[in-house]
Amino acid sequence: MAPKAQKSPKGQRKGKKKTKQQSLVSEEEEPMNMESMGHPEIYPLVLTAKTQEIFNCRIDEDMTDEQTYKLIKKEDILADLQNRAAVSDFHPVKKIVLEYPGEELLLVYDKDFKYGLNFYLIGTEEGKENFLKAPEIPEEQEDLKEHVPEDVYIYKPPVSKPWISLGSEKEIEEESVQESKKRVTYMISRKRSQFGAPVTFRDQNASSVKDAYIECTSYPDKSYTLTQVEKDIGLQVIAEVKDTSTQTRWAFPRNATTQYYPREFSEEEKNVLVESKSLAEFFSTVSTSVEIALQQNEIMNTFTDDWRSLAEEESTFGDKTDTHLKEYQSFTDLHNTMEKMITCVSWHPTIYGLIVVSVAVRLSYEERVQNSSRLLLQPSLILFWSFSDPIHPQLMLESPDDIFCFEFCPSDPNIIAGGCINGQIILWDITAHAERIENIKTGGSRSKKATLKPMFLLEPDSNKEIMYVRHCAVSSIENGHRKVITDIHWLPDSFEINRMGSVFENRSGINCQLITCSADCTICFWDIRPQKPTVTSAATATTTSTTNTNPQQPPAEKKKEESIEIPFDVPSTFLHLDLSWKPLSRIKLSKGETSLDHCPTKLSLGEDPALCKIQGTSSIHVLLRDKMLSQMKLLKAAEINPYQNLEGGMANMLKPIEDFRTKFFVGTEEGEVIYTDWKMERDSETGRLMAKKPVNLYTVHDGAVHTVQRSPFFNDIILTVGGWNVAIWKEEVLTGPLLQTCCAPKRYTAGHWSLTRPGVFYIGREDGYVDIWDLLEKTHEPAQSQSICITMITYIKPWTFSSKQQFIAIADYYGTLHILEIPWTLSHPSTNEVSSVNYYFEREVKHLEYVQQRKEIREEEKKAMAMEMIKKKAKTYHRSKEQMEAELKLEYESYLELEQSVLFALGLGKVSEKMSYLDLH
Repeated sequence: MAPKAQKSPKGQRKGKKKTKQQSLVSEEEEPMNMESMGHPEIYPLVLTAKTQEIFNCRIDEDMTDEQTYKLIKKEDILADLQNRAAVSDFHPVKKIVLEYPGEELLLVYDKDFKYGLNFYLIGTEEGKENFLKAPEIPEEQEDLKEHVPEDVYIYKPPVSKPWISLGSEKEIEEESVQESKKRVTYMISRKRSQFGAPVTFRDQNASSVKDAYIECTSYPDKSYTLTQVEKDIGLQVIAEVKDTSTQTRWAFPRNATTQYYPREFSEEEKNVLVESKSLAEFFSTVSTSVEIALQQNEIMNTFTDDWRSLAEEESTFGDKTDTHLKEYQSFTDLHNTMEKMITCVSWHPTIYGLIVVSVAVRLSYEERVQNSSRLLLQPSLILFWSFSDPIHPQLMLESPDDIFCFEFCPSDPNIIAGGCINGQIILWDITAHAERIENIKTGGSRSKKATLKPMFLLEPDSNKEIMYVRHCAVSSIENGHRKVITDIHWLPDSFEINRMGSVFENRSGINCQLITCSADCTICFWDIRPQKPTVTSAATATTTSTTNTNPQQPPAEKKKEESIEIPFDVPSTFLHLDLSWKPLSRIKLSKGETSLDHCPTKLSLGEDPALCKIQGTSSIHVLLRDKMLSQMKLLKAAEINPYQNLEGGMANMLKPIEDFRTKFFVGTEEGEVIYTDWKMERDSETGRLMAKKPVNLYTVHDGAVHTVQRSPFFNDIILTVGGWNVAIWKEEVLTGPLLQTCCAPKRYTAGHWSLTRPGVFYIGREDGYVDIWDLLEKTHEPAQSQSICITMITYIKPWTFSSKQQFIAIADYYGTLHILEIPWTLSHPSTNEVSSVNYYFEREVKHLEYVQQRKEIREEEKKAMAMEMIKKKAKTYHRSKEQMEAELKLEYESYLELEQSVLFALGLGKVSEKMSYLDLH
């Protein structure tokens, strides 16, 4: 609930003319006086240093022990109330001042806080005269006071003082949330095993039940009957005593010495031994091993401590035994009065210590409609935060509406694309502000070997002016998405696609295409290059128009382009796209036989083919960063930015790429994971381009999917987070997920793989906890859980600052960005961890294949059993009448025998029958 806006003094002067007293009169509570102490004319006050300076009543300067009071004109107090309103210190006694009959009020300095505060105001003329004309103390009493020693302590009993309101309860009432109607919350749950179970319906005769009503009467539940059993037990703990003794034999010490001489062979024995055959055979068998040992001694140092060589560098941050995330820093936008949440987080690709977040108002659709006029006055921003200044953002990117996802361009990090809540795509170009953010002090250089200093050693930037950057281009609202854009990605610079979804080589060498998904059940591909090449000069983009234009361009578009005026603070990089940008192609994920479509929330494409060839290390993101840095150096060396002179998309005949994987994963709002293809096909009946049917569809999650992300170590391993569980998939395995966790105590809202450990990933929950999973330690539950905040976690984004220091950014629902330092155990992989995790995934694939084979075998067994049942029924149907009569006769005879045996056992049978029964048996 946002605080109410206060009217300014200028706004109060407008409208009807009001007198000074009428403008100040408002509904206030009665001021607090000292009536309980016998002084109803006294009103305690707290005067701050600013008020004391205004009315020249400064303590120890104007107000001393000799001069304890001051007469203040009523007009001056009213003027102060007029200027400062509720901020004025005389606001609690405003009513007394207005009703005071005289022209001057008496203000008294209460040095000893007799009435609880440092000043008090006399609110009546009679009280003022009594104070000013106080009776003089006789000289005799003054002499007595002088003779009283100062060291004598005089006891003064404590006096209860009334509570004085200073206006704090009003602020509490304004900030408190008050609802007119009581909310009713229902939560329906059932066992996990019942999900997807077949449902059978049956008919019921309503007449069998009286009035078709079944009464559910109340009954006592024994589980809620609590009985308390009291026991009086006394225990006495004593130490266990054990006596032991031993006796040793004492020996008298004696000094003993001995001397020996070495035994040597004689010359004859030496000659015999040298010429012996056994010695020659010994040397021939041992010489080879001795030579190898001598070579090893020359190659390596045998005195090296192997244990010390195995240890890592000890100059790491934190202890190796520490496994918890440590709070490093937090960012909150203190200048924004609206209550906002963080929707997306991204670290700057090339500048260390710079993180970018997008924020959105925490309102539902109905609340947005009700507060639409107020939301138009609040800017929608993307904030650039620096580690050196946690209070002031370095840059603010403006947008027409709240941004829910954005991503830096891999070719040029100064180009940013974002998706709005209204379905529009926004493009920003911050090249003009690149030097400003590059020169931010982050406590270290931009080299990879830099380490961040502690917060108290950072020097904040002296320039506190916040820069607002306007967007370069916005897509057409008529031809784009209809609802909020939930995910956005740049296509790799190694390929590009056409309207049919076919893949071609990208000769430009820069990222020019985007893919987005939205809640309107569509996935769109976008191209930032002009679809129709133009020959217009650069002056056409400004207010000056030329006649050398493309003859194929329509006159209406030509006139519209010539009439565009570019603001001075907006770059003309993507002027050709502004308000006319349309998607290159559009895909709808149909549900098959019904007319409904799937609602995508997140998607994951295959990585760059050039990077997919790199296996087994965590340096893929480092290579991406190096690639981006090299491209930035080339852009700075060249005078012309390639994004300033974009050629028409698919203008030339490009070489198609064969055997390119065009399938990708999509997470939906219903918790489904879809594996589909972006290539289009023509409908045989209508001839229109239509999306292919999904290759596979899995219903694994019981809520909206919030994360679909590929592993940085294995390109075919995908992590999906949604509802109350997590799943891990392998791209070519179509039988199901490799890992599916059980239901968590709280909903999962975000997730991300670790950048340096292949078996670790972080999952955020709605209660503010982060679950850290380690597949090499546990696969059925998180390795550890840690509380980060008190509200829902909305986004998780780790980042490797250096080989010794890693951070993870965690955003919450209240708009706070928490930066935590990842401990050594979670950032440094163990030996052969990549191969161990890969072996685990391969083992799970084999397990799924075995389960699938068992299912097929069980299906065949069920079919065989069904066929046998059918054959048995057919045999019983074809039996002859004589066989059926014989079987019935045998059954009847066995029944009679059983009846007779029971009667005889009870003593109810006849003697003749008994004898016949005995003869038979």
